Amino acid sequence: ITVAMKSPSNIAVFSSDCHKKLDPDFNQVVLDLTFGGGGHTKALLNMVHDVTVLALDRDPAAISLARQLAKEHSGRVKPLLGRFSELEALLSSMNIKPGSIDAVLLDAGCSSMQMDQAQRGFALSKDGPLDMRMDGDRYPDMPCAADVVNTLDQQALASILTAYGEERHARKIASAIVEARRVNPITQTQQLASVVAGCVFKGQSDWRPAHVATKTFQALRIFVNDELNELHAGLRAARSALTPGGRLCVITFHSLEDRLVKRFLQGEDLSNLDHFSPRKQGKRDLVEGKRDVGSVDWLPLRRKVIIPKRDDVKDNPRGRSAKLRAVLRR
Repeated sequence: ITVAMKSPSNIAVFSSDCHKKLDPDFNQVVLDLTFGGGGHTKALLNMVHDVTVLALDRDPAAISLARQLAKEHSGRVKPLLGRFSELEALLSSMNIKPGSIDAVLLDAGCSSMQMDQAQRGFALSKDGPLDMRMDGDRYPDMPCAADVVNTLDQQALASILTAYGEERHARKIASAIVEARRVNPITQTQQLASVVAGCVFKGQSDWRPAHVATKTFQALRIFVNDELNELHAGLRAARSALTPGGRLCVITFHSLEDRLVKRFLQGEDLSNLDHFSPRKQGKRDLVEGKRDVGSVDWLPLRRKVIIPKRDDVKDNPRGRSAKLRAVLRR
């Protein structure tokens, strides 16, 4: 998550560690796969003179910010609107060949810029339409979170909450959603949070809706945006784009993301696994990929995963669960 605070100053989790691991040099090209509020890109521009940043994001609102930044840094920022799965075509349209990028940063998940805007429907703490589409209005026919909770049957909802939220109350919550929507469609974020809290804390006076519905919101967001498939596509795109000796830094925020990234970097072949699909469940699939020649693609820059320092969490509380993995392209 690239953290965009409400002030003009953007604070990105792992900012210092990540940029040191990327180690950009003069006149090199860095690909920021998740521009978000621009925290990482701004830091890279300030860190190295004449570095060029290709700034990708699927969110038109983020790309508007990238275009503003491009005007301030003539020729050094090149905004790219699209998903990870569209990156190959975008680079090709710019005549950027595979194996020519010096460093890649992938900061997974939802940006704080999206979280902070109630109308985007990502946040539990702010009431807004139950949307959660990272692409905004780019694809008008793409189902939003409200479509999911109001149309899928109870079993499908429970499967989504289990697979993508690792929610132990999945069946109970799915049942409560189906029961609630019979009375009124669930269209607002806090409406859904209350439904979840009401069933989990039924008969209790100590309700904590923002806390208890977190996994439900995570699951719906991942499902709506096909995040795990897209993450896999982003990792493959990074592997293709990087020059030998180029560096990749990946920041993840929950166990599903980190598990996928870890196994990809270990060289497991995940291409034939359909566990990312909303219709195919099972975390076990994540560990069943067979090793292939991909294991020779990466050299770890540090053997252990990097976790946030106390100051990182103080500056960005949302980053407390983050993990950073840094590798070198062989």
